[in-house]
Amino acid sequence: MAQPHRIVVVGTGLAGASAAAAVREQGFTGDVVLLGRDPRSPYELPALSKGILLRDADEPDWVRDEGFYAERGIDLHTGTDVRELHLGERVVVDGDGTRHGYDRLVLATGCAPRTLPVPGAELAGLRTLRTLDDALALRDVLGDGVPVVIVGAGWIGCEVAAAARKHGAEVTVIDPLPLPLHRTLGDTVAEVFRDLHARHGVTWRLGTGVAGFVGDEGVVTGVRLDDGTVLPAEVVVVGVGAAPRVELAKAAGLELCDSVPGGGVAVDASLRTSAPDVFAVGDIAAHFHPRYGRRVRVEHWANAKDQGTHVAGTLLGGAEPYTASPYFFSDQYDLGMEVRGLANPFTDDLVVRGDLAAAEFTAFWTRGGRVLAAMNVNQWDDGDALQALVDIQAAVSPDDLRNADLADLT
Repeated sequence: MAQPHRIVVVGTGLAGASAAAAVREQGFTGDVVLLGRDPRSPYELPALSKGILLRDADEPDWVRDEGFYAERGIDLHTGTDVRELHLGERVVVDGDGTRHGYDRLVLATGCAPRTLPVPGAELAGLRTLRTLDDALALRDVLGDGVPVVIVGAGWIGCEVAAAARKHGAEVTVIDPLPLPLHRTLGDTVAEVFRDLHARHGVTWRLGTGVAGFVGDEGVVTGVRLDDGTVLPAEVVVVGVGAAPRVELAKAAGLELCDSVPGGGVAVDASLRTSAPDVFAVGDIAAHFHPRYGRRVRVEHWANAKDQGTHVAGTLLGGAEPYTASPYFFSDQYDLGMEVRGLANPFTDDLVVRGDLAAAEFTAFWTRGGRVLAAMNVNQWDDGDALQALVDIQAAVSPDDLRNADLADLT
């Protein structure tokens, strides 16, 4: 594959910025153009629902220091919407009509918060959490005694609930599933998070759907449940997941994938799309993962960072597959946790090492005696061993997972 002279990256989140930085760090001396709609320099998302909402920080974690992009000759365009891809001409057209030619193109357009198609969804004041502006605006209204209703008991909903309770808000969380984080963690481990939030004063409305939002003079004032009950609220946060931004890819005729939740842009093991010299990374990439033998799409921080870095090698002529295990972390109240790997909590076997009641444990999900995923909760000494067990899908007995020195099992 001939070396490119000009690389264009669409998306200034962690994945896109990591790709632009990595090609420079790997010695590329041609043009690098980085285009994104956010008006700020590229930043990471985890702090939005953690340090910023908790008021422990006023800024996110920037992907690179101020000045990095100019110093490395990366042509960074913030506040720039890309509206068209012309693959045959190898041109990207931005919102001002400016045409950006490329030899290699990386799509890293990320996700957009999902909304609920219910009456009242158009009311002002319904909040989502995806950008720094979202986080700063939300934390300004979290205060002592403020009634907050959160729709959705996934990771974002739970982290927002923890931050709101720290600030003394009266928090109710609604979800149609029977437990928070149920799809990810299954029954037993999800109960730990239900009980954690209940101990900190969160009111759960689980197994309950939202029929609509109510308002006054065009501003939301409450949430109507499917049993007709209306929960008054000064703050309503909708945290029902995110949808990959695939509109550009679809309009350009790139192959999409509907076999992963939410869909995505189909890419091979090395992150190539169906079009020559076009790649996709991060939240939008439905990546064929060699270890799993199928496509997966991962929306978490580590995947964005690592795929962005990995694709630089492919852009410059490499062909190594991306094989990293999915990784995610969360902090809620005094509970910290990490998850490595990919499993189905409803069909795979759960093995628990430690004390669930004390929220100090490691959970393993196994299939056919092999470790597919591991989650450490308030235990921090075995990270390397857990990573190795998941990466090699180690064959380990339940008794050894519960009792043996984990480092000896790798």
